[in-house]
Amino acid sequence: MQGPQRRRELMRLGLAAAAVALLAGLTTACAHDDGSTGTPQKAAATPSGYAEMQQKVSAAESALARADKDAAQDH
Repeated sequence: MQGPQRRRELMRLGLAAAAVALLAGLTTACAHDDGSTGTPQKAAATPSGYAEMQQKVSAAESALARADKDAAQDH
């Protein structure tokens, strides 16, 4: 890969990594392990900053989709 194609591929990989990291953070932040088994837990309140994390994930996914579209147009 040369020039613009290489940059797009790197951007795509970086955005994918960022999206995965954000999703992993959401999963970790939302996971509740209090050691109890077999007992239903109350519905957890939405964690602080959850909406902001959702927006960041959405933005990363949109940027990744745009990068994919750009890369497809170049071929």
